[in-house]
Formats: sequence, structure tokens, C-alpha cells
Amino acid sequence: MPITVKFFAAMKEQTGKDEERLPIGSMATVADVWKAATGQQEMPEHTLCARNMEYVQPDEAVTDGDEIAFFPLVTGGAL
Repeated sequence: MPITVKFFAAMKEQTGKDEERLPIGSMATVADVWKAATGQQEMPEHTLCARNMEYVQPDEAVTDGDEIAFFPLVTGGAL
């Protein structure tokens, strides 16, 4: 079962896509999914990541069928 990758807001504009389905292959983490979906680009600093609608760190493990989403940092708040 493939992984569904979603890009929101500026991430959608940066990658030129809003959703993609990828076979899990050798992807082990959310960061690996980013690289596979973006042609090996580095993930921008402060990217928010979600796995199955819960915020996670880029080193979070992924499994078949997961939904992975990437969001830019929301403005107006502090880190």
C-alpha cells in the first residue's frame, strides 16, 4: 500500500504539487518521504510534518499506507 504525501500552502507552491502517492520502497522516516517526493531536496528549516494527522518530527518512522503531510511554519507565533 503506498504512502500518501500532501503539501500545503507554500510547500505546495515550492514543490508544484499538492498530493502524491509513493511506494514505501526504502523510505524509513518522514524526512526520507520528503526527499523522495521532492527529488532529493533538503527539507526547509522549520517545516511542520504530520503522520496520519498528528504532528511528528522528521525522524519519525513511516509504514505502508501512512499519510504524510508537510506544512510551512505558521506565522504569528514564536518558536
